[in-house]
Amino acid sequence: MARIYCIANQKGGVGKTTTTVNLAAGLALVGQRVLLVDLDPQGNATMGSGVNKRDLPLTVYDVLLESATIPEAAQRSTSGGYDVLGANRELAGAEVELVALERRNERLRRALKAVDDQYDFVLIDCPPSLNLLTLNGLCSAHGVIVPMQCEYFALEGVSDLVNTIRQVHANLNRDLELIGLLRVMFDPRITLQVNVSDQLKAHFGDKVFNTVIPRNVRLAEAPSYGQPGVVWDPASRGAVAFIEFAREMVEREKHPATAELR
Repeated sequence: MARIYCIANQKGGVGKTTTTVNLAAGLALVGQRVLLVDLDPQGNATMGSGVNKRDLPLTVYDVLLESATIPEAAQRSTSGGYDVLGANRELAGAEVELVALERRNERLRRALKAVDDQYDFVLIDCPPSLNLLTLNGLCSAHGVIVPMQCEYFALEGVSDLVNTIRQVHANLNRDLELIGLLRVMFDPRITLQVNVSDQLKAHFGDKVFNTVIPRNVRLAEAPSYGQPGVVWDPASRGAVAFIEFAREMVEREKHPATAELR
């Protein structure tokens, strides 16, 4: 049975797509079967996986409208070693079309059920806003991974997202939970970031991942080459951290965290 995780944060520019792509590649490198679902119309996770969004015959848009299945629409990321259900600008129109459809929040969940035995992990890259696309992701998922920078404005964003997760859990998806907070773009030389990191650990406990992703230029360069950072420069500090994070995710599946949402 696949474990389905949304990578989400209502604040933009926090490394959601970088996290999704590199976690997918990291999990593939440690022997996991992975599907990456790109729910952002910008299609950055698709391009960062080495899949040209402009040439896709079928995308997640077709899957949401139930005119294609995931096996029909998915492409292989040859650089990353995982499957990609890609997105492009077409997806921006899906929200308008979904409004009039029945069970509009459950389209992705039903499509993923058909491939449940084909993957170990499904990672969903969500747009930075709470819309019907994000809602489809949250209604499909077992949990949410939140990448965040250790800054004070980010704390407020996490609070808003936790409230959203609570509401979706209560009304739409009883399986949904906060899996963990991933500290990204972290620089231990900055006292503010260290202080915020300490606050996160004090408040969320085991819901804060042990792995910390450092600020690393090689991770930022990799998408321009159509490769995840863990493939583009596997010796870089960022790549090493994401491989460690992938291992931590696999280990957490064996021993889930028990901290409650507060």
